Amino acid sequence: MFELKNLRHAYNGSDVLNVPAWEADPGAHWLVVGPSGSGKTTLLHILAGILRPTAGAVTVAGQDIGALSPTELDRFRGQHIGIVLQRLHLVASLTVINNLLLAQYLAGLPQDRQRVNEVLANLDLGDRRGAYPHELSHGQAQRIAVARAVVNRPQLLLADEPTSNLDDQRCLQALDLLETQARACGATLVIATHDQRIKSRVSNHYPLGGQS
Repeated sequence: MFELKNLRHAYNGSDVLNVPAWEADPGAHWLVVGPSGSGKTTLLHILAGILRPTAGAVTVAGQDIGALSPTELDRFRGQHIGIVLQRLHLVASLTVINNLLLAQYLAGLPQDRQRVNEVLANLDLGDRRGAYPHELSHGQAQRIAVARAVVNRPQLLLADEPTSNLDDQRCLQALDLLETQARACGATLVIATHDQRIKSRVSNHYPLGGQS
């Protein structure tokens, strides 16, 4: 579903990320593991096309994303890639339903209220569709961020440290949520984490910074 070849990224002339080769099949679930500062977030941002690598090739769903213009890349990301960042970046001035409709609009897709309502119902958030982000609990906001990431049925779902600062019960709930939504879309799931609690739950690991 995606393939990385000879990937390298540098800041101020120093390499912070080196991925000689990595290929993930459609529907596979992966953890990118490593300590803080090992390049996990950088790798996810490159996979999402948010950051262009210093060198190397990134192919997602058969598309070399390095060959796309910024406008084309934004459209491709919206249609094929869902991402849940550490900071959820919900639009504060929009209601829950309009945050999801905005994701469809920015991807150049029809605004499908039936699909939005379906996703919210699946996440037990149907009664919060008219709420604003500041009116949500942290757990609700996190689920809305996941809903926004999957509303366009992405082929690749990325999550950056989604279980950090969560207690054990909510950690497992967050992982269950991501896995369930990835399976519902048939998406390849990649989670960047240093959380030891979830390593045994996902069998495929890509280590950074010497961690295995």
